[in-house]
Amino acid sequence: MSFVLPGVSPVETTALVLVQQPDSGDNGGQGQDFGKSSPVGFLLLLVFLIAVVFLVRSMTKHLKRVPKTFDEEEAEAGQAEQAEREKEPEKTESS
Repeated sequence: MSFVLPGVSPVETTALVLVQQPDSGDNGGQGQDFGKSSPVGFLLLLVFLIAVVFLVRSMTKHLKRVPKTFDEEEAEAGQAEQAEREKEPEKTESS
């Protein structure tokens, strides 16, 4: 769909847009304090980064618990091996 005004060519419209000065009173949100950060924003960023670190640690811990396969026969064998591994440290502690 084309938005062409009658009597105005696209070249004239482009020229008008390019000639407009940015000093029309609206700086597009770029006032005197544009780009400056407050200490509250910095603290919020640090809180988010710390939260991401803990979430990644938790996710990796949970993913390590996921079995390699979900087949019944192999899962039973894997559970038996895991039970044996858990019993081995108990034997060494009691001796």
